[in-house]
Amino acid sequence: MMDMSSKKNKKLPKWFDGALYSDGANVTNPFSGEEFYLDNTELSMYDFIKGAEVMITMGGKSNQTKGIQKDMIKALDWFRSTNAKAYMVLLD
Repeated sequence: MMDMSSKKNKKLPKWFDGALYSDGANVTNPFSGEEFYLDNTELSMYDFIKGAEVMITMGGKSNQTKGIQKDMIKALDWFRSTNAKAYMVLLD
């Protein structure tokens, strides 16, 4: 599924401390094979979420990852409210 209707330069929340990409890209769900176009801000947040998943997996659900877990929940909420279709295809 490809959706090019996303507007460039949506605002990222102030707490976001990841990289802001200048361009968007197509992202494929590795489990379903479905594809979705993400604009630059959505792609930045998507990579932030995937990076948080790796950090949590490596660190376990310990106190060391508590801050990352909170940021990941906020990131998922942002993504869900910003682009619900992409969220359902790529992250749900």
